[in-house]
Amino acid sequence: MSIVVSILVFLLAGLFAAYHRLRLSLWVALEAVALVTSWLLGASGVATLLLLFVTALIAIPLLLPSIRKPYITAPLLDTFRKLLPPLSQTERIALESGSVGFEGEFFSGDPDWKKLFSLPKPELTAEERAFLEGPVEELCKMTNDWEITHVRADLPPEIWDFVKKHKFFGMIIPKEYGGLGFSALAHHKVIQKLSSISAVLSSTVGVPNSLGPGELLMHYGTKEQKEYYLPRLAAGEEIPCFALTGPFAGSDATSIPDYGIVCTGEWNGAQVVGIKLTFDKRYITLAPVSTLIGLAFRMHDPEGLLGDEKDIGITLALIPRDTPGIEVGRRHLPLNSPFQNGPVRGKEIFIPLSQLIGGEEYAGKGWQMLTECLAIGRSITLPSTASGSAKIGAVTTGAYARIRKQFGLSIGRFEGVEEALARIGGKAYTISALSQATAAAVDRGDKPAVPSAIAKYHCTTLGREMVADVMDVIGGKGIVLGPRNFAGRAWQAAPISITVEGANIMTRSLLIFGQGAILCHPWVLNEMKAAQNPDRRDGVDEFDPCLFGHIRYGLSNAVRSLWFGLTASKIGGAPGDHYTRRFFRKLDRYSANLALMTDVSMLLLGGKLKLKESLSGRLGDVLSQLYIASAMLKRFHDEGAPECDRPFLAWAFHDGMHKIETALSGALRNFPIRPVGWLLWVLIFPLGRRAEAPGDRLSRRVASLLMTPGEARDRMGAGTFTTPCENNPAGRINGYLAKTVLAEPVERKFLKALKNREIEALDYSTQLQEALSKGVLTDDEYRLLIELREMTLDAITVDDFDSDELAVGRLDTSRRRSRH
Repeated sequence: MSIVVSILVFLLAGLFAAYHRLRLSLWVALEAVALVTSWLLGASGVATLLLLFVTALIAIPLLLPSIRKPYITAPLLDTFRKLLPPLSQTERIALESGSVGFEGEFFSGDPDWKKLFSLPKPELTAEERAFLEGPVEELCKMTNDWEITHVRADLPPEIWDFVKKHKFFGMIIPKEYGGLGFSALAHHKVIQKLSSISAVLSSTVGVPNSLGPGELLMHYGTKEQKEYYLPRLAAGEEIPCFALTGPFAGSDATSIPDYGIVCTGEWNGAQVVGIKLTFDKRYITLAPVSTLIGLAFRMHDPEGLLGDEKDIGITLALIPRDTPGIEVGRRHLPLNSPFQNGPVRGKEIFIPLSQLIGGEEYAGKGWQMLTECLAIGRSITLPSTASGSAKIGAVTTGAYARIRKQFGLSIGRFEGVEEALARIGGKAYTISALSQATAAAVDRGDKPAVPSAIAKYHCTTLGREMVADVMDVIGGKGIVLGPRNFAGRAWQAAPISITVEGANIMTRSLLIFGQGAILCHPWVLNEMKAAQNPDRRDGVDEFDPCLFGHIRYGLSNAVRSLWFGLTASKIGGAPGDHYTRRFFRKLDRYSANLALMTDVSMLLLGGKLKLKESLSGRLGDVLSQLYIASAMLKRFHDEGAPECDRPFLAWAFHDGMHKIETALSGALRNFPIRPVGWLLWVLIFPLGRRAEAPGDRLSRRVASLLMTPGEARDRMGAGTFTTPCENNPAGRINGYLAKTVLAEPVERKFLKALKNREIEALDYSTQLQEALSKGVLTDDEYRLLIELREMTLDAITVDDFDSDELAVGRLDTSRRRSRH
């Protein structure tokens, strides 16, 4: 028995050291103290000596650099080089272009929550708040989405003039160049509010402030380019677009066939060195109305006019629309969401080198420029558009579900509808927290490559799921298009955001984990750099601390995964308050699980991991939900941990944790090396899966919050356009909720009188008059029910049209054409 005690003491000390990531020297000291103490208390002396010998046998070669580096580190470095997947120049640039924020903590397996709470709370300036309350509110009041989408298929002239006058196209341009110089948070808030009234308007404003000429010029433009173009862009004198996608290069943007040949030609009456461009682009937002076209192409110098390099690489240029040879094609029509979008083509168009963004110095650096700016632009426009649509959809659907009655009850009281409302509320809360978090990252100076991919994928995917629930709840109100419909266009347009700026399937299966596992991992990127060092001795010196730090973390994450699985994450220190502390413990557990799965997958699969897209997608789901949960908790505490938000937070959090366990389960059950998957299952789920989807009681609370006037509902709708006016059916429906709730007791009294046959009239208005004459209703109650009837009719009424009103135009088949 004493031998067993010695072995248990040895193992427990080792597990304790691994859990707390103690350095090797501390592990040796801990083992020695633990074993000697157990011997003094009666454990076997022979076993103690044997285990001390084992400890020394492990520790001595690892503690002595003269032994460790040549005999352990160097051979392992050679093996690592063989396992290392080859990185293309494109992948290398993408990795070097992004920065690492708090998301990197999840690959450590032990997130430092102090870093999260040390991040500043995102706040608007007084000037930015005034802009939202002034020009943005006024612009929303001017916007009639039905007129835009059905009658004009464009913004009306007065809106184009308004956005130019108030510099909506220059939000990100610094004040020194005539722009507004707003923060990313303000940019997010503006797009969020505009999208709550019209997605066409929000995309029109969002694109010039996202990836395009303005953003690129600010980062890379020459002094002359900035001074000439930025003031014109800020004032709306130039309308920009950026042409990247073509028929044969969509998500694989690096394979663009569009090319430019360095040559001499005439520009403004002089012979200069320039580029002759040939290109064919499509899906280009704002192209039909643009005056300044940004272009990505592959630059070649066959005659060596610029140097020895023949294939210079992807390069970016600015082309004025009036340049001879430019062909701006007819418009695309993306799912009845008629924002300006169309093809751009050109054949052997000559421009001087001065039209390259950044000048000749940045020739061939286009992919790096795009990846750096894409992380910034993708962090805001699409997530913010999804946030505005989700928030206004949540509060309006909640109000509609209270106002609309069937079988004598508000439809929101039926459990099936409650389930849908809960999903709507929880997903809207998730989207709004995630979109704000990525905007805040940009304001901190990050280039959030991984968070922007997470935000783009999950905000747009959740938005598509949410609008499906909205349509289910409102039924015919959402199906019949017209000025009274607040959801139909959002339903039609949902696939657009899924597709643009990187298709969601590719983003999930390739980008989120594929980029995150290398860029965000505490050791892997440094190990890869050491492996690529041409000097072997320097490479070993660089690789050594990374290797053994990585091993220490790996052992720790295995132990932590097992411990958290056995204790259901209920034991251990955690930040937060008494309500959220349990949430942080769960995130600690799943972070250890992610880190363990990442290390094992990289070790055993090596370069083949790039091809295991299903595994990569599932691990990306785990990373995404960890990041999303941290964003929700950060905002919750930044805003003073409002008690009224707890049901929204809890629903969204438990939904995320259930998705994490689903993803982990799928990854383990389908792990390419099955015995390894079985072993990992024991470490990660020693007692089986524990996370459950949000329950009925919690869902009922979330649904009730959306249908009840109060602080929680107000906070959900904050930042959207809820002003009741003729062109805003969502605002009117929201405005009716408070009086609907006030009238419900009176309505119940009236319905009881009808049921008891105290009222004999058949027509509703006559029934009310009879109830008033018989004293069933007071004068005030009579007027309240009259008003309730009018509000209900406005909320539930759908549009109808004469046939000629729907015939807004005809398709001229003689001119119809299809390219590619």
